[in-house]
Amino acid sequence: MFLRGRRAAITPAEVGLPAGPRRRTSGLRRSEVAMLAGVSVEYLTRLEQGRDRHPSPQVLSALGEALRLTPSQRVHLYRLSKASGSGFSCMGDAVPGRDVRPTVRALLERLEPTPAILLNRLNEIVGRTAGFERLAGPIGLLDAPMPNFAWYVFTDERARTAYPDWDHVADEQVALLKQGPFRADRHVAGLADELTRSAGDAFVGRVGTVPGLPRSSGIVRWVQPEVGELRLAYEMLDLSAEDDQRLIVYLPADAATGAALHGLHHRPHGLRVVSG
Repeated sequence: MFLRGRRAAITPAEVGLPAGPRRRTSGLRRSEVAMLAGVSVEYLTRLEQGRDRHPSPQVLSALGEALRLTPSQRVHLYRLSKASGSGFSCMGDAVPGRDVRPTVRALLERLEPTPAILLNRLNEIVGRTAGFERLAGPIGLLDAPMPNFAWYVFTDERARTAYPDWDHVADEQVALLKQGPFRADRHVAGLADELTRSAGDAFVGRVGTVPGLPRSSGIVRWVQPEVGELRLAYEMLDLSAEDDQRLIVYLPADAATGAALHGLHHRPHGLRVVSG
């Protein structure tokens, strides 16, 4: 799915090929990618369909060049080739990390009053700053004892009001869950099953189409009941593999959002770090 999606996103002009008069789509044909990568069309077909699960490093490198993959996309392709269909998860049967290391806890404290959260591989919010609580509390994201970002986005109707670009936010939540072994991890598979039952095609359709490669930065719109619409730039940073967590920090993307956040953060509030 990832290879096919990238093939559709690359135009012939980007790789120095003529578009041709009878091209039905803007992306590359399978035969063109095969030629650029130096593999057969039949082999590329098997790779795209997941029927060949052990491509060599040389083939992966050639496909990365042919499809103009970024470094992070190449890493993702490598991970897919190792995890696809094998039932192997580098996390083994480890429970998703819910404890926050003291130094990471101290980092959150020093980020105040900036909205920031820690997510584990289930998209559970295991730590957050008071700045994030002021931002996300009124939209209901933190109502659960162990809030789960994906569960909120797909099952809470308030999420569609809180996020004007809900489809984009939903795509990113699926991409975060699919990053890595996905259903080879029984904990992630269990959450995916629950979301399948509760959210239906809104979740299932994305599992089949969204690649497991979330954006590490971007801009997201929030509608916060107390201050209205905000434009927030975010940066996502992975902690060590032992932590099994990622830090997301939200910054104002324009002056109006900066002023609104300043107003929200003016009231005294304590840090809340949840650990299980």
